[in-house]
Amino acid sequence: MELKEKLLSSYVAFENGLNINSDVHNIRTKALENFEKLGFPSKKLEAWKYTSLNNVLKHDYSLFPDHDVAIELADVKKYFIHDIDSYKIVFIDGKYSSFLSETTHEGMDVCLLSAALSKTKYKPVIEYYFNRAAKQDNMTSLNTAFATEGAYIHIPRGVEVEKPIQIIYFTTGKEDASLVQPRNLIVADNNAHVQIIERHQSLTDNPVLTNSVTEIYTDVHATVDYYKIQNDNKNASLVDNTYIEQQKESVCSVHTFSFGGNITRNNLNFFQKGERIDSILKGITIIEGKQHVDHHTLVHHIEPNCESHQDYKGIFNERSTGVFNGKVIVEKEAQKTNAYQQNNNILINDKATINAKPQLEIFADDVKCSHGCTIGQLDEQALFYMQQRGIPKKEARALLMYAFANTVLESVKIPEVKKRITKLIATKLGVNIGFDL
Repeated sequence: MELKEKLLSSYVAFENGLNINSDVHNIRTKALENFEKLGFPSKKLEAWKYTSLNNVLKHDYSLFPDHDVAIELADVKKYFIHDIDSYKIVFIDGKYSSFLSETTHEGMDVCLLSAALSKTKYKPVIEYYFNRAAKQDNMTSLNTAFATEGAYIHIPRGVEVEKPIQIIYFTTGKEDASLVQPRNLIVADNNAHVQIIERHQSLTDNPVLTNSVTEIYTDVHATVDYYKIQNDNKNASLVDNTYIEQQKESVCSVHTFSFGGNITRNNLNFFQKGERIDSILKGITIIEGKQHVDHHTLVHHIEPNCESHQDYKGIFNERSTGVFNGKVIVEKEAQKTNAYQQNNNILINDKATINAKPQLEIFADDVKCSHGCTIGQLDEQALFYMQQRGIPKKEARALLMYAFANTVLESVKIPEVKKRITKLIATKLGVNIGFDL
């Protein structure tokens, strides 16, 4: 049985086992109907022209594992940013792990989406925000129909969260192949501030497909810093759908660090619904072998006097493939918009591939919008210069690549995250450099 038919045939039994309000039930039903009509995306769709899921979808995935797997902290501690005090929301094979987590309801809600979907006290927030910003495309509709668990974060008006929040999803490999569909809902009310770190990590060599959806809402004057660390095993694939709706004078930044996995597709969408909004999208990709990373971004400028800043750097080795498809839309009413988009790529050898498609759709006349894309190799003259001064070629290449990525790293606001990413970059480049960027 094909995966689509398997999902459709299992929906009724799945839905009957849930305790959710009727509004969410209706949203799920419509989403399933939409997925049934659209099916999985293929390369026939322009948005998926350079990314095929055919090899990923051929596995016989377990849809709803009913087992509980215990994991010792010592076995997974390395996947946490463990040198900082933080809240933690941890899931194992799609199920919440209270042992590894640290949640709170003191002055804010850092807890589970399943609780928010079923308990009356969360109903006003769920009815207003759940599935409001998410698109009704293939993979998002599939997630909406089947998502039962994930992180629910609600930061009330004026609250500045004193420590970061880590959201981590582990897959153990208890099943021969696993499909997991986490759903995160993050709401930052007026003048709230929060920092969030997200990671999906497979602990097995068995095939894993993660279809994740995250909705982020930043109210007036709110600030959200979001960090995605993607360094999974080579049999794990990720489709990450993130939707961000911003109100006036809010700031939201998303840093995406893609270093591992089989196929990684990042759909990152910003919708600006007020004036003097700042949207920041930055990413570093370093991959090798036959790995594939696709960054698909959208910034929709709807109101005047707003800014957006995109800066994506990619380093591709061996037969790896990168895709950058960045779109900026400036509506007629969005005068005085300042939109910047930059995508720079280095191909380590001639077998690596990058497909870049920057797009600007501008309907306003008083704007400052720019975009640029470069694809090349390391500067041989710079390498020669460094070698002449006693730096070995391998270390010289690594230093140049560090400098190449530094424009993204310098905007990371959590020092421990910056340190961790620096170490991951050094590991990917196969060097040990005794300094942090």
